Amino acid sequence: MTQADLHYVGSVTIDEDLLEAADLLPGEQVAIVDVTNGARLETYVIPGERGSGVIGINGAAAHLVHPGDLVILISYGQMDDAEAREYRPRVVHVDAQNRVIELGADPAEAVPGMAGDLVRGDLTLATR
Repeated sequence: MTQADLHYVGSVTIDEDLLEAADLLPGEQVAIVDVTNGARLETYVIPGERGSGVIGINGAAAHLVHPGDLVILISYGQMDDAEAREYRPRVVHVDAQNRVIELGADPAEAVPGMAGDLVRGDLTLATR
């Protein structure tokens, strides 16, 4: 998260390069998960300056998400069974300046060298 503007109507501002990489449209609903503090919220996308790396939260949600927080943005879709079976998610991994470093289709796959000690939850067996 690069900026927060409490005195704005609402939304999340996203660099147009990132919108294209993620196939997000202006006005599209997204969920934001703040990895830093656990907050979750829904809002809509507005385009930010291309190449700026901006991901900025606007409006009341600025109380929940702050500049410097690590966030995950999620877009959901509605489709029939046939479409869902053929659908491949678009996953965009970025660096600290929000520049695209890797595109993928597996939401559970971490970027090598960027995940630290994270492991895939769907490939691990819970034990007590």
